[in-house]
Amino acid sequence: MTSFDVIRRLRRTTGVRKIGHAGTLDPLASGLMLMMFGTACKQAQVYTKLDKRYVAEVTLGANSSTGDGEGEKTAVSDRVPARDEVAAALARLTGEITQTPPIYSAIKIGGQEAYKHARAGRSVEMPSRQVTVYENQLLRYEYPLIELEAKVSSGTYIRTLAEDLGGALGTGAYLSGLVRTEVGEFSLDEALVLDEADAAAVSLHLREI
Repeated sequence: MTSFDVIRRLRRTTGVRKIGHAGTLDPLASGLMLMMFGTACKQAQVYTKLDKRYVAEVTLGANSSTGDGEGEKTAVSDRVPARDEVAAALARLTGEITQTPPIYSAIKIGGQEAYKHARAGRSVEMPSRQVTVYENQLLRYEYPLIELEAKVSSGTYIRTLAEDLGGALGTGAYLSGLVRTEVGEFSLDEALVLDEADAAAVSLHLREI
Protein backbone atom coordinates (compact mmCIF):
# COMPACT_ATOMS: atom_id res chain seq x y z
CA MET A 1 0.00 0.00 0.00
CA THR A 2 1.36 3.39 -1.00
CA SER A 3 0.90 6.64 0.89
CA PHE A 4 -1.57 7.80 -1.74
CA ASP A 5 -3.53 4.54 -1.31
CA VAL A 6 -4.04 5.56 2.33
CA ILE A 7 -5.29 9.01 1.27
CA ARG A 8 -7.61 7.51 -1.33
CA ARG A 9 -9.12 5.12 1.20
CA LEU A 10 -9.60 7.85 3.80
CA ARG A 11 -11.25 10.10 1.21
CA ARG A 12 -13.70 7.33 0.44
CA THR A 13 -14.53 6.52 4.05
CA THR A 14 -14.62 10.07 5.47
CA GLY A 15 -16.00 12.04 2.56
CA VAL A 16 -13.22 14.60 3.08
CA ARG A 17 -11.50 15.47 -0.20
CA LYS A 18 -8.57 17.50 1.11
CA ILE A 19 -6.30 15.03 2.88
CA GLY A 20 -2.52 15.05 3.11
CA HIS A 21 0.30 13.36 5.00
CA ALA A 22 3.54 14.47 6.63
CA GLY A 23 6.04 12.09 5.06
CA THR A 24 5.79 8.91 3.03
CA LEU A 25 6.84 5.45 4.13
CA ASP A 26 9.02 3.27 1.92
CA PRO A 27 7.21 0.26 0.39
CA LEU A 28 9.14 -2.02 2.75
CA ALA A 29 8.22 0.01 5.83
CA SER A 30 5.24 0.13 8.16
CA GLY A 31 4.31 2.23 11.15
CA LEU A 32 3.20 5.77 11.88
CA MET A 33 1.92 8.20 9.26
CA LEU A 34 0.61 11.63 10.22
CA MET A 35 -2.55 12.40 8.24
CA MET A 36 -4.00 15.89 7.88
CA PHE A 37 -7.52 16.86 6.95
CA GLY A 38 -8.87 20.10 5.49
CA THR A 39 -7.07 23.27 6.50
CA ALA A 40 -4.59 21.24 8.59
CA CYS A 41 -2.89 20.37 5.28
CA LYS A 42 -1.39 23.88 5.38
CA GLN A 43 0.79 22.66 8.28
CA ALA A 44 2.30 19.75 6.29
CA GLN A 45 5.69 21.42 5.96
CA VAL A 46 5.93 21.89 9.73
CA TYR A 47 5.11 18.26 10.52
CA THR A 48 7.35 16.91 7.77
CA LYS A 49 10.38 18.50 9.45
CA LEU A 50 9.82 16.77 12.81
CA ASP A 51 12.35 14.27 14.17
CA LYS A 52 11.49 10.60 13.73
CA ARG A 53 12.14 7.33 15.54
CA TYR A 54 12.45 3.93 13.84
CA VAL A 55 13.01 0.30 14.71
CA ALA A 56 15.02 -1.23 11.88
CA GLU A 57 16.20 -4.68 10.87
CA VAL A 58 19.52 -4.78 9.01
CA THR A 59 20.89 -7.83 7.19
CA LEU A 60 24.66 -8.18 7.00
CA GLY A 61 26.71 -9.90 4.31
CA ALA A 62 25.43 -8.27 1.12
CA ASN A 63 24.53 -4.95 -0.45
CA SER A 64 21.28 -4.21 -2.27
CA SER A 65 20.83 -2.14 -5.41
CA THR A 66 17.98 -0.26 -3.68
CA GLY A 67 19.44 -0.30 -0.17
CA ASP A 68 16.59 -2.51 1.05
CA GLY A 69 15.26 -6.04 0.71
CA GLU A 70 13.56 -5.36 -2.62
CA GLY A 71 16.72 -4.76 -4.63
CA GLU A 72 19.22 -7.06 -6.33
CA LYS A 73 21.67 -8.44 -3.74
CA THR A 74 25.43 -8.58 -4.16
CA ALA A 75 27.39 -10.67 -1.67
CA VAL A 76 30.18 -8.75 0.09
CA SER A 77 31.58 -10.81 2.96
CA ASP A 78 30.61 -13.72 5.20
CA ARG A 79 32.67 -12.37 8.10
CA VAL A 80 30.73 -12.43 11.37
CA PRO A 81 31.41 -9.25 13.41
CA ALA A 82 31.38 -9.48 17.19
CA ARG A 83 28.54 -7.78 19.05
CA ASP A 84 30.88 -5.12 20.45
CA GLU A 85 32.03 -4.30 16.89
CA VAL A 86 28.44 -3.72 15.87
CA ALA A 87 27.78 -1.51 18.91
CA ALA A 88 30.95 0.50 18.23
CA ALA A 89 30.02 0.99 14.57
CA LEU A 90 26.57 2.24 15.57
CA ALA A 91 28.20 4.67 18.01
CA ARG A 92 30.35 6.08 15.18
CA LEU A 93 27.19 6.61 13.14
CA THR A 94 25.60 8.65 15.94
CA GLY A 95 25.58 12.44 16.08
CA GLU A 96 25.87 14.82 13.13
CA ILE A 97 26.89 12.77 10.10
CA THR A 98 27.04 13.15 6.32
CA GLN A 99 24.74 10.94 4.26
CA THR A 100 24.37 10.38 0.54
CA PRO A 101 20.68 9.52 -0.05
CA PRO A 102 19.91 6.43 -2.15
CA ILE A 103 19.15 6.90 -5.83
CA TYR A 104 15.95 4.93 -5.25
CA SER A 105 14.34 7.84 -3.39
CA ALA A 106 11.80 10.58 -4.04
CA ILE A 107 14.43 13.34 -4.00
CA LYS A 108 14.10 15.37 -7.18
CA ILE A 109 17.09 15.60 -9.51
CA GLY A 110 16.58 17.87 -12.52
CA GLY A 111 12.87 18.16 -11.72
CA GLN A 112 12.26 14.40 -11.60
CA GLU A 113 12.30 11.93 -8.71
CA ALA A 114 15.64 10.13 -8.42
CA TYR A 115 14.03 6.69 -8.47
CA LYS A 116 12.56 7.42 -11.92
CA HIS A 117 16.06 8.15 -13.23
CA ALA A 118 17.25 4.89 -11.63
CA ARG A 119 14.45 2.83 -13.18
CA ALA A 120 15.23 4.36 -16.57
CA GLY A 121 18.86 3.28 -16.22
CA ARG A 122 20.16 6.83 -16.00
CA SER A 123 23.11 7.62 -13.77
CA VAL A 124 22.67 10.66 -11.52
CA GLU A 125 24.79 12.15 -8.77
CA MET A 126 23.01 12.30 -5.43
CA PRO A 127 24.00 15.31 -3.30
CA SER A 128 25.19 14.52 0.21
CA ARG A 129 23.55 16.14 3.23
CA GLN A 130 24.14 16.68 6.92
CA VAL A 131 21.74 14.80 9.19
CA THR A 132 21.60 14.10 12.91
CA VAL A 133 21.28 10.67 14.48
CA TYR A 134 20.31 11.43 18.08
CA GLU A 135 20.13 7.81 19.22
CA ASN A 136 21.38 4.62 17.57
CA GLN A 137 20.86 1.69 19.91
CA LEU A 138 21.55 -2.00 19.29
CA LEU A 139 18.48 -3.95 20.40
CA ARG A 140 19.33 -7.45 19.15
CA TYR A 141 22.08 -9.13 17.17
CA GLU A 142 22.00 -12.63 15.78
CA TYR A 143 24.09 -12.79 12.63
CA PRO A 144 23.22 -11.87 9.93
CA LEU A 145 20.38 -9.85 11.50
CA ILE A 146 20.74 -6.66 13.51
CA GLU A 147 17.78 -4.94 15.14
CA LEU A 148 18.37 -1.32 16.09
CA GLU A 149 16.39 1.68 17.26
CA ALA A 150 17.28 5.10 15.90
CA LYS A 151 15.96 8.59 16.55
CA VAL A 152 16.92 10.83 13.64
CA SER A 153 16.40 14.27 12.19
CA SER A 154 14.12 14.86 9.24
CA GLY A 155 15.73 13.87 5.95
CA THR A 156 17.70 10.95 7.38
CA TYR A 157 17.54 7.76 5.32
CA ILE A 158 17.58 4.58 7.39
CA ARG A 159 18.47 2.62 4.23
CA THR A 160 21.64 4.70 3.98
CA LEU A 161 22.31 4.22 7.69
CA ALA A 162 22.12 0.45 7.13
CA GLU A 163 24.49 0.65 4.16
CA ASP A 164 26.93 2.81 6.12
CA LEU A 165 26.81 0.29 8.97
CA GLY A 166 27.69 -2.50 6.53
CA GLY A 167 30.55 -0.38 5.20
CA ALA A 168 31.89 0.30 8.69
CA LEU A 169 31.83 -3.42 9.50
CA GLY A 170 33.28 -4.44 6.14
CA THR A 171 30.44 -6.88 5.54
CA GLY A 172 27.97 -4.96 3.40
CA ALA A 173 24.41 -4.55 4.64
CA TYR A 174 20.92 -3.63 3.57
CA LEU A 175 17.69 -2.65 5.29
CA SER A 176 15.40 -5.67 5.58
CA GLY A 177 12.67 -4.28 7.87
CA LEU A 178 11.53 -0.88 9.13
CA VAL A 179 8.84 0.44 11.49
CA ARG A 180 8.38 4.17 12.14
CA THR A 181 7.36 4.48 15.77
CA GLU A 182 7.45 8.24 16.41
CA VAL A 183 7.12 11.52 14.51
CA GLY A 184 7.86 14.42 16.84
CA GLU A 185 5.55 14.09 19.83
CA PHE A 186 3.27 11.63 18.04
CA SER A 187 3.66 7.93 18.84
CA LEU A 188 2.62 4.74 17.08
CA ASP A 189 1.16 3.56 20.40
CA GLU A 190 -1.47 6.31 20.14
CA ALA A 191 -2.27 5.82 16.46
CA LEU A 192 -5.30 4.27 14.78
CA VAL A 193 -4.73 1.43 12.36
CA LEU A 194 -6.39 2.10 9.03
CA ASP A 195 -9.33 -0.21 9.74
CA GLU A 196 -9.99 1.67 12.98
CA ALA A 197 -9.86 4.93 11.06
CA ASP A 198 -12.52 3.51 8.77
CA ALA A 199 -14.69 2.71 11.78
CA ALA A 200 -14.21 6.28 13.04
CA ALA A 201 -15.08 7.79 9.65
CA VAL A 202 -18.30 9.38 10.83
CA SER A 203 -16.66 11.20 13.74
CA LEU A 204 -13.78 12.29 11.48
CA HIS A 205 -16.28 13.63 8.97
CA LEU A 206 -18.19 15.62 11.57
CA ARG A 207 -15.15 16.98 13.38
CA GLU A 208 -14.34 20.61 12.65
CA ILE A 209 -10.88 20.71 11.15
